[in-house]
Formats: sequence, structure tokens, C-alpha cells
Amino acid sequence: MTDRVGSLSSQLEEKRNTEAMASEFDSAVAAPFLLTALPDTVVVADATGHISYVNPAVRVLLGYEPSAVLGLPLEALVPERVRGRHGADFARFLTTGHGELAGRTTQLPALHASGHEVAVDVTLAMLPPPPGGGAEQAGVVAVLRDASTTILLERQLLVGRYLTATLRVTEALTEAPDADVAFRDLLPTLCTELDWDTATLWQPDAATGRLLHARTWTAPGEQPGALHAESRTRRFRRGEGLPGLAWAQRLPVGVEDVCSDPRFTRAAAAHSDGLRSAVAFPVLTGDTVLAVCELFSRGQRSVPPELVEVLAHAGRQIGQFLGRLRAESDVRELADTLQRSLLPSHLPAIPGVELAARYRPSGGSALVGGDTYDVMPLPDGRWMVLMADVCGTGAEAAAVTALTRHTARAAVASGDPAEVLRAVNAALLHEQADGPLRFVTACCLVLSPGPDGVRATVGVAGHPLPLLTTPAGTTEVGVVGRPLGVDADLHLDVVDVEVPPGSTLVLYTDGVTEARDDVGAQFGEEGLARVVSSAPAGAEATVAAVNSAVDEQLHRSRHEADDLAVLALAVPT
Repeated sequence: MTDRVGSLSSQLEEKRNTEAMASEFDSAVAAPFLLTALPDTVVVADATGHISYVNPAVRVLLGYEPSAVLGLPLEALVPERVRGRHGADFARFLTTGHGELAGRTTQLPALHASGHEVAVDVTLAMLPPPPGGGAEQAGVVAVLRDASTTILLERQLLVGRYLTATLRVTEALTEAPDADVAFRDLLPTLCTELDWDTATLWQPDAATGRLLHARTWTAPGEQPGALHAESRTRRFRRGEGLPGLAWAQRLPVGVEDVCSDPRFTRAAAAHSDGLRSAVAFPVLTGDTVLAVCELFSRGQRSVPPELVEVLAHAGRQIGQFLGRLRAESDVRELADTLQRSLLPSHLPAIPGVELAARYRPSGGSALVGGDTYDVMPLPDGRWMVLMADVCGTGAEAAAVTALTRHTARAAVASGDPAEVLRAVNAALLHEQADGPLRFVTACCLVLSPGPDGVRATVGVAGHPLPLLTTPAGTTEVGVVGRPLGVDADLHLDVVDVEVPPGSTLVLYTDGVTEARDDVGAQFGEEGLARVVSSAPAGAEATVAAVNSAVDEQLHRSRHEADDLAVLALAVPT
């Protein structure tokens, strides 16, 4: 019985040994087959860092025959420019199993057999020595995978993010009313959307030919530091420093490490503020540099070509917008100057009479309106008051307005409102003999102040009649004649109106009564009469009440407002 048990045990042990040998044989056969079939490139190196095995996938990834790289150091598969940096880390990994490349997938450049670089994702793992072997028999296995698809996707996502950010910047700037506000809002919007920490704006100075510091932006709650203090005193020539380089090249310039890059000339200040990376890009309109923007990051970050391209595009786009805003600002300033020239700079003091006036241009695209008013003295102590409304707006209407006002001033010596209006009519007909019809409506008063109030001689040419408010009520005064600039045979009736103490006479243009609310209802003559009748005593209170009522009529209205002018003269009690 004992012999049978021993024989059975021997047979079982022999079977186990046979199965183990078969398993080892199968593994030995299967491993090379699996490595050969893998689409990723597998490279095995010995403890000295020389390649002892590479699978056939290396042909597709790097263009090498496997036999051609056997025995070469691993460094032969990377470009020479990165061999020193990664060689030391690889040696440390072989010795200790630790290093920057250990335990993670790292994107590195690999050297193709044809000489160009290929971006690959590399994963390293230690190969322990065989049983009974020493550390000198250990090795390393590296798995290389083509990273071009991943890089392309990442770049597309990055470009999409950059483009979205610059679009938001442009949208934010479109809300700026003028170029000054747009430049003020540019830096915080750029930093917020592109995720940079602080920014500086530089603008060329025509007098010195240098870039001057315009402003600095820092995150809310933070104060500008040493870099801001130094930048305020700096003047950069073309090609000098980071801003000067962007100015000279008309392209974005990036610096990954401001503390070591010689192109950045404020390294100590940037280091003091904890800043590491920067990029500067020009804001261009055509070939003209309007400004240079510098963006700074506290973390070290690369400036990839995608960011450079997007910033170059953004600089041109922002520059075109800002250039247009600046041009519009110049036009508006010129228009404001022109508009002021069509109105008196101040109202004169008339004994026994209070004067007040308001003027507001239309809310449309026209920058210069056609409404005007004037008050001027006559040689005999009387005063002429003129209110006029030129058909249309813009430069041509402004020219007609100027002609109307200056002709009336030249004819004031006659002391007759009808004669003044006829002189304006003749001038208009002469001026537009060969041009388009530009008619004018006008109301002209000659005031004769006295101890018991004021007598007003009123002439009206196609214009809304003045409103006279007395303790007895509010009425229109005057007789409407034909507008000026239409017919040479102009007949006007004038009337004398007494304006006793405690009364107010109001002149206005149709921009007051034709103001429409959102449903299109006009303010109207009746609405104006109600406001004038209920306004507190005094000229200033009257025009303020009219102006406020018109504002209320136009509030949130979809209808475009016209120019309006209102002038009140009140005789105190």
C-alpha cells in the first residue's frame, strides 16, 4: 500500500512539473507574439540604457527597422536638443526607480528616422532583474504612442477657447461709448477671458517716438506692485523690451520666464511681484499700432503658436474697432463744437425778464441738429429772440442753421420781426438756388421791456406758435405764415403781445410736441400746454418741467427722438 501511494505521488509531481514547463513554454512563445501584435511601440533597455528589444510598431511610429536600433542608447530616439535634460532623469530612474518620467505618461519629442520630430506619449516602467540576478541585470520598458491626434484635438480645443475669449472681449468693447472707455475696459476683459493675472497697456507717443505706460490692471483686491511702479517710469523704443518688440514686429511676443529671458528688461520687478510668464501683442489698425498689451501670469506657462495666432488676430480686430471708435469720437467732438457754434454760449441778462433754455440733439445717427435759438440786443434797448428749426439734420442742415442765425443777427437793426424773417428768407433762396430745398420754420420776437411788463412783437414763419401763460390761463400767440426758403413773395403778419408780471412766454420746436412714446402717441400741443400751465413760476422751472415731461414721453420708446429746443422768458411779479 505504501509503495502504491509513493508511486502515485511521484506521478502527480511529474505531472505538475510537466504542466509548469508547458506553461513557461507557452508564456515564452506568447509574450513576443503579443508584443509584435501591439500597435504601440515597445522599447526594452538594459540597465545601461541600451536598447535590447523593440517591437515592429517602431516602423510605423519612427520609421526605423527594429534591428537598426538594437544596441543603441535610448537617447538616440530623442532629438539632440533634449537629450541632456532627459538623460539625467532616465539615469536616475534606472538607478532608483524614481524620477520625473516615472509613474506617468509624458509627452516628449521623438526623432524619426528621416530626421524630423514626432510628438509621442511615453510611459516608463521598471523591469526587475531575473530570479537570482543582480541590479545590473534590471532594465526598463518604454511604451511609445503617437500623440499627434491628441495634440491636434487639444490644439483645436485651445484655439476654440481662445477664439471664444477674444469674441467676448470684442463684444464687451462694443458696449463702450467711446475709445477712452474701451481702452479702460480692455485690460480687465482680456485678463478675465484669457486667464492671465495682470496686464499693462502701452501707447505710442508721437512727440517722443516711444511707448508710454497708459494703465495697469490687477485682479480685484490686489494692488499694483513693483512692476507697475517701474513701468510708469519706462519709455520703450521700437524693438526694446517686450512691449518694444511687439511694437516693432507688429506681432505677439511671448516670454515663458520673465526672470531669465533677456528680452524682458524688468525682471527684478516682475520677480518681486511673483510673475513668471508674459506675452505682449500689438493693437493694430491697418499698419498703425494704437497700443501694446502685456499680459502676465504668476504661473509659468507656455505661449503656444495657437495663442500667438489668436492674439495677432484679436489685436487687429480690437484695433479696427478702437480705431473706428476713436474716429467716431473725433467726429462727435467736431460735431459738438459745430453744434455749440449754432447756439449762444450763454443767455444775456435782460432787465425785468428771466430767460432759460434747453437744447437736445436727436437720438438718431445725425450728429448735428437743425434747431437753434438766439437772443441779441437792439441799439435802442429792445431785444430780439429767435427760435428756428431747419428741415433735416447733419452737415447740410447745420450750414443752413448757421446761415439763418447769422442773417438774423445782421438784420436785427431793423427792429421788425417780419423784416428779420424776410432777410433770412432771401438769404436761403439765394444760397440754395442750385441745391436741394432746405426750408426753415422760425419764430422771431422783439421785446420791449417796460415798468408794467414786456411787450413782444411776434412774427411766425411756419413755426409752432409761442405759448403765453398768464394768471388767466395759457394761450397761443401770433399768426402762422409760410416757412422760409420756399417762396420769394413772403408775407408775414406780426402781432403785439403783452407779457404782464407773473407771466411766462414759451418758444419751442416741434421736437417737443412730436416726441412719441412706445406706442407712437405724440406729446402734442395739449400736453405741452398742460405742463406749461402747471409748472412753477419762473423761466428755469418752466423749461425744466418741459424737458422732464418730454423725457418721460420718450422713456423706453422705440421711436427716434427729434432735435428739440425750448426757451422761456418770464416776467417776475
